[in-house]
Amino acid sequence: MEILTNAGRGREDAIAGLEDVPPPSVDVDAVLSLLGQCPAAEPTPLREATGLARSAGVQSFHVKDERTRMGLGSFKALGAAYVVAREAMETGSDEPARALEGVTYVTASAGNHGLSVAAGARIFGARAVVYIAETVPEGFADRLRAKGAEVMRAGADYEASMAAAQAAAEANGWRLLSDSSWPGYMVRPWRLMEGYLALMEEVFAQMPAPPTHVFLQAGVGGLAAAAAALARSVWRDGPAIVVVEPSQAAALQGSIRAGAAVQARGGVSSMGRLDCKMPSLIALKGLSRDADVFVTIDDGDVEGVLPLLANAGLATTPSGAAGLAVPLTASAAQKSALGLGPQSRILAILSEEAEA
Repeated sequence: MEILTNAGRGREDAIAGLEDVPPPSVDVDAVLSLLGQCPAAEPTPLREATGLARSAGVQSFHVKDERTRMGLGSFKALGAAYVVAREAMETGSDEPARALEGVTYVTASAGNHGLSVAAGARIFGARAVVYIAETVPEGFADRLRAKGAEVMRAGADYEASMAAAQAAAEANGWRLLSDSSWPGYMVRPWRLMEGYLALMEEVFAQMPAPPTHVFLQAGVGGLAAAAAALARSVWRDGPAIVVVEPSQAAALQGSIRAGAAVQARGGVSSMGRLDCKMPSLIALKGLSRDADVFVTIDDGDVEGVLPLLANAGLATTPSGAAGLAVPLTASAAQKSALGLGPQSRILAILSEEAEA
């Protein structure tokens, strides 16, 4: 576990080259207004895990459980599908199921993002094409097809499949819907991250008291940055916000250390949904301002807590467990560095359901 304190906390100019990058949205009212029209948009539970609190040696351990989010099994249901819904509403069509007929959305996915694209496209009459890497299990490809997506395999990793999706969008006039952002591609990922605000708005209503620590796992950083931005707007400087990445894919931590967006270089992580080697620029800008600490965690440490979580009724994947694993596996010295102690109140996100 490597712990890096964010020296640029509170500044929007700590990372070079992001002057034209927008910070994450905190317009939660826009999200709630649209979700209010969706019958599947029920809040997910916040669970008080007393056993985890004992294991971590803290006062309380609250877990935002995203496994039932809108029937898609993860927080990603709030992202891409929200973007598609916004674009459908902007057509002004009085037939929502046909609002986006003739439109094709294309993306790359290592997991749940593709399901969200596919679900949103199907609801509003659009087509969805999802590129996946050769390493993605065929079972996940079948789940995408069940949601109506056309699945294409390209490349050995997520970055290669995203390059293929981007090329297909340019060649065919399709709408690229990525959950990451880069120079020249900001509008849809900014809106996608806005959808995640609903998760934190639910937490504000569900938490009995503000936490002292918020643990947010990150791949490209979209969820972490959106959650951190809204947490700061409501809880201000109260909680310590801790961003957690796989040791093999520390793109955000590396960028914070370098003061510029950099590519992580590591092997394949079992935290597959988080195994992203380049950060989203919007997320990097937001987290460089809002996060206090960036932590990396090894695959073995996360895998080691999965039985404990399952016994607590919180079965998930390594990706889903990453944020919870840090306080559960930290040494005494690491807990001290994170400011964790008997009076700490933890909030973490269980981001996805266990794989069958």
